[in-house]
Amino acid sequence: MPSSQALIANPLIVLREEFDDWAILFDPDTSHSYGLNPVSVFIYKRLDGKHSFEEIVSELRSECQNAPDDAETDVQQFLDDLLAKGLAGHAAQQR
Repeated sequence: MPSSQALIANPLIVLREEFDDWAILFDPDTSHSYGLNPVSVFIYKRLDGKHSFEEIVSELRSECQNAPDDAETDVQQFLDDLLAKGLAGHAAQQR
């Protein structure tokens, strides 16, 4: 089940976009890199602490006409992977 708390991209991670809409995430602390397809780049760019899970999925469906019916599951799996690898985290709640 999606978290109600917005996610934010780890500010220490480098996003390098390639000419063909693919990208690489690079963690300078571990020297690990991760390839992102165009849909993953679209999602990653919305991890600004302002977009909810539901907003990200809605924008994805608006932009990608052939989004699968189970897009929510795929987005959640991608976000879970980012969290597990330390590439994203939960945004701090403002009071």
